Amino acid sequence: MCKTLIALILSAALTAGCAIDPTRDRDACDWAAPIRPSRADVLSDGTLAQIVTHNEIGARLCGWRP
Repeated sequence: MCKTLIALILSAALTAGCAIDPTRDRDACDWAAPIRPSRADVLSDGTLAQIVTHNEIGARLCGWRP
């Protein structure tokens, strides 16, 4: 009886850790954030294009808001 109860509890604890949302990988967005340059920053056209691209991809994939 005791072994069955322990096995049941252990099985429930191990399978509970497998419950994830497969539609969105939140860890992939944890390392990045939108780039928000200040008004005093002097940016080249290339740098500005890279920032815009970065922020657009983050908004699409991670749900960042402008």
